[in-house]
Amino acid sequence: MLRATLSRSQVRLHAVQSLLVSGLSVIVAGERVTRLRRDAQVEIAGSGALGVASATLLALALSLALAGFGFFAVGSLDIRSRFLPHTSLGLSVAIVPVAFVLMIVRRDVVSQAVTFFSLENGVSLASLVVAAGIPMIIEVAFLFDPLVAMVVFDVLMRVHHHRTKSLSTESLTLLRG
Repeated sequence: MLRATLSRSQVRLHAVQSLLVSGLSVIVAGERVTRLRRDAQVEIAGSGALGVASATLLALALSLALAGFGFFAVGSLDIRSRFLPHTSLGLSVAIVPVAFVLMIVRRDVVSQAVTFFSLENGVSLASLVVAAGIPMIIEVAFLFDPLVAMVVFDVLMRVHHHRTKSLSTESLTLLRG
């Protein structure tokens, strides 16, 4: 960046640098989740409240219904973004309820955290469509929210794993009042 005299070149170099840092963050997060799952010594692939086949069929049916609802309900609002395609808002409205369903159906902490971040992606996409011209400080605040949530989920997963030696949330049902 020292040799780049044009602002266009500096912006491109910064974009490449940011992309590399994002890629490294994904690698570190993947390694942490893998280590947590390995330490749990329990396979949680089929850890849903339903069987794997039933959950898959239910999720597929709900996804189609909710995606259809999202596209048709939002399509009549005529809210458009200057940069994103018209279907972006319908897609974001479909992502949010599907993520809620996945959070309810899954019983392990890792899957619930991943579906929470999927829900966050749907909300972020909706904000990009609806409020594309918002000030920079608010955009930074939107990006700060998933970072805080990621740290909180990391702490919660570690504490839960330390106490129960499992990543399953079934032991939390004892807390019902």
